[in-house]
Amino acid sequence: MVPLEYDEVEVKIREIEELLERLGKQHPKEISAFSRFLRETLDNKALTTREKELIAVALGIAAGCEWCIYLHTQKALAAGATKEELVEAGLVAVLMGGGPSLMHLIPLMKAIEAFEKEHGK
Repeated sequence: MVPLEYDEVEVKIREIEELLERLGKQHPKEISAFSRFLRETLDNKALTTREKELIAVALGIAAGCEWCIYLHTQKALAAGATKEELVEAGLVAVLMGGGPSLMHLIPLMKAIEAFEKEHGK
Protein backbone atom coordinates (compact mmCIF):
# COMPACT_ATOMS: atom_id res chain seq x y z
CA MET A 1 0.00 0.00 0.00
CA VAL A 2 1.32 3.45 -0.94
CA PRO A 3 1.53 5.82 2.04
CA LEU A 4 -0.74 8.88 1.97
CA GLU A 5 2.33 11.12 1.97
CA TYR A 6 3.39 9.77 -1.42
CA ASP A 7 0.03 10.75 -2.93
CA GLU A 8 0.30 14.21 -1.36
CA VAL A 9 3.82 14.68 -2.69
CA GLU A 10 2.84 13.48 -6.17
CA VAL A 11 -0.07 15.96 -6.20
CA LYS A 12 2.34 18.82 -5.48
CA ILE A 13 4.69 17.68 -8.26
CA ARG A 14 1.75 17.46 -10.71
CA GLU A 15 0.63 20.95 -9.69
CA ILE A 16 4.07 22.30 -10.62
CA GLU A 17 3.97 20.54 -13.99
CA GLU A 18 0.43 21.79 -14.69
CA LEU A 19 1.32 25.35 -13.72
CA LEU A 20 4.38 25.39 -15.97
CA GLU A 21 2.43 23.89 -18.86
CA ARG A 22 -0.38 26.43 -18.50
CA LEU A 23 2.00 29.36 -18.13
CA GLY A 24 4.09 28.05 -21.01
CA LYS A 25 1.05 28.38 -23.26
CA GLN A 26 -0.09 31.72 -21.87
CA HIS A 27 3.34 33.34 -21.45
CA PRO A 28 5.75 31.37 -23.65
CA LYS A 29 8.51 33.99 -23.81
CA GLU A 30 8.70 34.44 -20.05
CA ILE A 31 8.55 30.72 -19.22
CA SER A 32 11.06 29.91 -21.95
CA ALA A 33 13.44 32.54 -20.55
CA PHE A 34 12.97 31.20 -17.02
CA SER A 35 13.56 27.63 -18.22
CA ARG A 36 16.81 28.66 -19.98
CA PHE A 37 17.95 30.48 -16.82
CA LEU A 38 17.07 27.43 -14.72
CA ARG A 39 18.99 25.02 -16.99
CA GLU A 40 22.04 27.30 -17.11
CA THR A 41 22.06 27.84 -13.36
CA LEU A 42 21.68 24.14 -12.52
CA ASP A 43 24.36 23.04 -14.99
CA ASN A 44 27.43 21.55 -13.28
CA LYS A 45 30.03 24.26 -12.87
CA ALA A 46 31.69 25.09 -9.55
CA LEU A 47 28.92 23.27 -7.66
CA THR A 48 27.48 19.89 -8.59
CA THR A 49 23.81 19.40 -9.36
CA ARG A 50 23.53 17.50 -6.05
CA GLU A 51 24.95 20.45 -4.12
CA LYS A 52 22.71 22.93 -5.91
CA GLU A 53 19.62 20.82 -5.23
CA LEU A 54 20.52 20.61 -1.53
CA ILE A 55 20.78 24.41 -1.49
CA ALA A 56 17.42 24.63 -3.26
CA VAL A 57 15.86 22.33 -0.63
CA ALA A 58 17.20 24.53 2.17
CA LEU A 59 15.96 27.69 0.48
CA GLY A 60 12.55 26.10 -0.12
CA ILE A 61 12.34 25.28 3.59
CA ALA A 62 13.45 28.76 4.65
CA ALA A 63 10.93 30.32 2.23
CA GLY A 64 8.14 27.99 3.32
CA CYS A 65 7.48 26.67 -0.20
CA GLU A 66 6.15 23.11 -0.01
CA TRP A 67 6.19 22.73 -3.81
CA CYS A 68 9.87 23.72 -3.84
CA ILE A 69 10.67 21.31 -1.02
CA TYR A 70 9.00 18.39 -2.80
CA LEU A 71 10.46 19.14 -6.22
CA HIS A 72 14.02 19.76 -5.07
CA THR A 73 14.03 16.82 -2.66
CA GLN A 74 13.10 14.60 -5.60
CA LYS A 75 15.82 16.18 -7.75
CA ALA A 76 18.43 16.03 -4.96
CA LEU A 77 17.82 12.32 -4.43
CA ALA A 78 18.01 11.75 -8.20
CA ALA A 79 21.34 13.60 -8.18
CA GLY A 80 22.71 11.31 -5.48
CA ALA A 81 21.93 13.15 -2.25
CA THR A 82 21.36 11.05 0.84
CA LYS A 83 18.62 11.33 3.44
CA GLU A 84 21.25 12.53 5.91
CA GLU A 85 22.39 15.31 3.56
CA LEU A 86 18.79 16.40 2.98
CA VAL A 87 18.02 16.54 6.69
CA GLU A 88 21.26 18.43 7.36
CA ALA A 89 20.41 20.94 4.61
CA GLY A 90 17.00 21.28 6.25
CA LEU A 91 18.57 21.94 9.63
CA VAL A 92 20.76 24.66 8.12
CA ALA A 93 17.55 26.25 6.80
CA VAL A 94 16.10 26.07 10.33
CA LEU A 95 19.26 27.67 11.70
CA MET A 96 18.78 30.59 9.32
CA GLY A 97 14.96 30.71 9.27
CA GLY A 98 13.96 29.80 12.82
CA GLY A 99 10.85 28.04 14.09
CA PRO A 100 8.69 28.44 10.98
CA SER A 101 11.41 26.72 8.96
CA LEU A 102 11.43 23.88 11.48
CA MET A 103 7.80 23.17 10.61
CA HIS A 104 8.76 22.87 6.96
CA LEU A 105 10.88 19.86 7.80
CA ILE A 106 7.51 18.05 7.80
CA PRO A 107 7.16 18.23 4.00
CA LEU A 108 10.88 17.47 3.69
CA MET A 109 10.46 14.22 5.62
CA LYS A 110 7.35 13.34 3.58
CA ALA A 111 9.26 13.99 0.35
CA ILE A 112 12.24 11.91 1.47
CA GLU A 113 9.95 9.02 2.37
CA ALA A 114 8.05 9.31 -0.89
CA PHE A 115 11.06 9.54 -3.19
CA GLU A 116 13.85 7.55 -1.53
CA LYS A 117 12.37 4.24 -2.71
CA GLU A 118 12.11 5.68 -6.21
CA HIS A 119 15.83 6.51 -6.16
CA GLY A 120 17.03 3.33 -4.46
CA LYS A 121 17.93 4.97 -1.16
